[in-house]
Amino acid sequence: MRRRHNGGMQSTQNLKAPSLPHAWAETPVNFQDAAWLEPQAERLAFADPEFLLRRETRGIRFQLEMLKPDLAQIEAGIEHTVVVFGSARFSDMVTARAELEAAQKSGQAPAIAQALTRVRNAQHYENARTFARLVAQACSCLADDEKLYICTGGGPGIMEAANRGAQEAGAPSVALNIALPHEQQPNPYVTPSLSFKFHYFALRKMHFMMRAKALVAFPGGFGTLDELFEVMTLVQTKKATQVPILLFGTDYWTRLIDMEVLVEEGTISREDLQLFRYVDTPEDAWKAICDFYQLDVTAAGKDNEGFANLSPRT
Repeated sequence: MRRRHNGGMQSTQNLKAPSLPHAWAETPVNFQDAAWLEPQAERLAFADPEFLLRRETRGIRFQLEMLKPDLAQIEAGIEHTVVVFGSARFSDMVTARAELEAAQKSGQAPAIAQALTRVRNAQHYENARTFARLVAQACSCLADDEKLYICTGGGPGIMEAANRGAQEAGAPSVALNIALPHEQQPNPYVTPSLSFKFHYFALRKMHFMMRAKALVAFPGGFGTLDELFEVMTLVQTKKATQVPILLFGTDYWTRLIDMEVLVEEGTISREDLQLFRYVDTPEDAWKAICDFYQLDVTAAGKDNEGFANLSPRT
């Protein structure tokens, strides 16, 4: 049977092929000894990876991915987080400038233009790094059960920058990594005991929200947009408590998404524009969080309500 091509989209080669890969298909790459994954009937059910990776046991895997990071964070005393997400493709300023210097020496215009863009975007990396360091330093005076901890997706780019900033301030940070076809390793700045890997995006995003007291979205691509709009939808529909949702980099976000169009077309209410705000400096981002919760970290242990209650002002 001949298949028609629809515009620029490629036709599906096999209509019966599953839309989602089986967990089994991605698992062997994580093990040196593939024989360990071979089916053996005499294994205990809960110690049998081949059995646990069947399609029929997907619900059990959902529960495990929910439970493992939750228990580990409870044991570590992690109750409140600031989630930072953004592009995995941005580098630090030192690296970006070295790449620009190499491009200029090559004399190739496309390479120079690309390197200049990377230098510009490296400022987002440095801002995320500074923001995370600022949060960690400000919370260092608080009791353990009142502290805010940085939480990221654990990968490179903006995620690395935030984990790096927290580490530089001497604070642990959480990493919620994801198993991808092109393997994504945790960045070197995450706290190893708080670095978790997920197979399911849905469970990963749920963990982002479970402890989030604020979310800071730096410029990013499809993954960043996915995470951002899921959070906005949860808060808009009151499936989640309102928390500060900060879009870092006004120029980027206003060029990318014209929120006023949504209001003009009646697809959202004007009040929905209050779900988020734009910020352009690490200091402004941290101040927005403190203002939202009426916090004064300099008064920790005195009249300050601290982060234990973390109830938004009305």
